[in-house]
Amino acid sequence: MQKLSILLIALFITSFSQAQDAKSLLKEVSAKAKSYDNISIDFKYNLNNSKENVNQETRGYVTLQGNKYVLNMLGTTRIFDGKNIYTIVPEDEEVTISAYNANDDKEITPSKMLTFYEKGYTYKMDIEQNVKGRKIQFVKLIPIDSKAEIKDILLGIDVQTKHIYKLIQTDAKGTKYTLTVNSFKTNQPVSKTLFTFDEAKYKKDGYYINKI
Repeated sequence: MQKLSILLIALFITSFSQAQDAKSLLKEVSAKAKSYDNISIDFKYNLNNSKENVNQETRGYVTLQGNKYVLNMLGTTRIFDGKNIYTIVPEDEEVTISAYNANDDKEITPSKMLTFYEKGYTYKMDIEQNVKGRKIQFVKLIPIDSKAEIKDILLGIDVQTKHIYKLIQTDAKGTKYTLTVNSFKTNQPVSKTLFTFDEAKYKKDGYYINKI
């Protein structure tokens, strides 16, 4: 019994230490991200569900400044100016405008991609990988809410730069979403109108404006 108690205490101490290490690392990542005026990320995105025999891969590009962003992916541009989300689909010549509601936003959106883990998760250190000479430390995040659609998230962090390199999200149905950063640029020259939607321009070009 005494040996079992010692073993349980040792496991608890190890688990607590890992959680503290993970928390410390994530704080560094968050502080680093918030220190930049803007961030531009070129990434690869993969959706995989082996049960449904689904495997889709695409590339995207996002520019972040504060909570504002411009995301280009799958031929669609999404602009968030801090109040509204503008989804521009050139193929359909259509723009959808929707008001942003933080209470309804439970997904990992671009504006939360670098800080989403600050609330609502427990975490611990996971595997460490060497990617082309870069030391990538993974942290495993598990939602505190047992009813959450997300099962767990693996966040791969470049130990030297404290930048996020990879995000692997697995949902309750087994679908895995993987985002891999190809390039991570900071404090780039950004146009003052980058996060501004010019409705008159799109109307002039014949786009249908759908406000919801």
